[in-house]
Amino acid sequence: MKKPYVAIVDDDSAFANYLRTFLSLRGYETRSYSRGDEMIAAVKQGDPPDIVLLDVMMPGMNGIETLRALKTAKPDLQVVMLSGREHASTIVEAVRLGAADYVIKPDDPEGLGEIALDAAIKNAIEKTRLVTEITELRRQLNDDQDRAFLFWGDSPDMQAIATVIEQVSDSDVTVLIRGESGVGKELVARAIHQRSSRRDRPFVKVNCAALPAELLESELFGHEKGAFTGAATTRIGKFEQADTGTIFLDEIGEMKPALQAKLLHVLQDAQFTKLGSNRAINVDVRVVAATNRDLEGMMTRGEFREDLYYRLKVIEVTVPPLRERRAEIQHLTDFFMDRYARRYNRPVRQLSPELHALFLSYEWPGNIRELENMMKRLVILQDEQLVIREIARTAKPLASFAAAGAAVLHGPIAAEPPDALEIDDEERAVTDEVPASGSRLADISKAAATKAERAIIEETLQQVRWNRRKAAEQLGVSYKTLLNKIKECGISPK
Repeated sequence: MKKPYVAIVDDDSAFANYLRTFLSLRGYETRSYSRGDEMIAAVKQGDPPDIVLLDVMMPGMNGIETLRALKTAKPDLQVVMLSGREHASTIVEAVRLGAADYVIKPDDPEGLGEIALDAAIKNAIEKTRLVTEITELRRQLNDDQDRAFLFWGDSPDMQAIATVIEQVSDSDVTVLIRGESGVGKELVARAIHQRSSRRDRPFVKVNCAALPAELLESELFGHEKGAFTGAATTRIGKFEQADTGTIFLDEIGEMKPALQAKLLHVLQDAQFTKLGSNRAINVDVRVVAATNRDLEGMMTRGEFREDLYYRLKVIEVTVPPLRERRAEIQHLTDFFMDRYARRYNRPVRQLSPELHALFLSYEWPGNIRELENMMKRLVILQDEQLVIREIARTAKPLASFAAAGAAVLHGPIAAEPPDALEIDDEERAVTDEVPASGSRLADISKAAATKAERAIIEETLQQVRWNRRKAAEQLGVSYKTLLNKIKECGISPK
């Protein structure tokens, strides 16, 4: 295993030699530089160390100037500042410029200074390791996304989306991405970012459904210390983190109207204020939003601001569900098989004709996310029969409601049809719920689908004693989708 490489930058040769001995005894490779410009030149020539121990007080180019230049040349380089004494202003400036730590040069007989220096070096090395891992994961993620993007060539609908992405990527217009849960809306958002001039800047995702409105405002815009109970420190928000990059507002339909007004202000004026502050902060952020909600209906009910809707909908992209993109299923199964076989060190295997046929005929209520989870289980457990039984189990409960006239059969396994009397009763129940005058067949079908959906959700919840996560798994939908369905249908424990 390669030893960590620590560079020492100090004009005091005696102290530099002491540090080299100190570090060598702890298993580090070392190299010394007496001037800051020498260290900068080494980094620019492609020989960066893992850690830099940098003296603050040096003739010529001092430690702060050297730190600034090092961070410009290699932003993720971990630098520990060393000084003979504490200067508050110097410490603040060093931290602001990105120093990993600030340590007083060891000179105490108890050895406490050496302990502090050793701890600072270990923490910096751990940060270096994490940065390296994150960089590699991001590279793999971008590679995976580019590979997934290529699959769209088999689908006319996705070809049209890919064309729009290419057309809007080089501009800063807002984009609203619509579609069912799990269809790949985030993939579209990331594709827009990766093909834009902001590709090397942050891509920050915010799930607007994951936090209550009070916490979401702090998450987006940050807060000052003491802004509310529990605000012990000042915090920057996601918009500041995304400055010069892209912010992806997922589930934008879950945002409360009061917060929508503040978001509208950011879109109009490119500035906002933190909670507990009166100072305006300017940001340069591209906004991409996504939702699976009916925003037009929400506007009618006063749940979503009309002005925000049109501000977000400069460009609209609707991602079709997987059941309408069956040509992609083969590519996606191969893609996920390869990804998780590498991740979990499992062999890559070919799907049997039986499972492949099931995949092509299954309705995929959870869309690509459901397919990905199935492939992950298949790779880890290496047992196709588990996945086949899972598809059958998901399909059977829904099939029993096929007579309601709705297309709610989630799989290829059909149930025995009910007798004529049961069909007549069901039809009468549907007719009672839909006005006869002026009704269209589509209206009746929609009402039947809603009735069937409510019935299967209620039945499943009762079977699992209202364990909603278990119910979501049995129904083959995400936990969040099930919660939305429970709310929409007005289902409650009996």
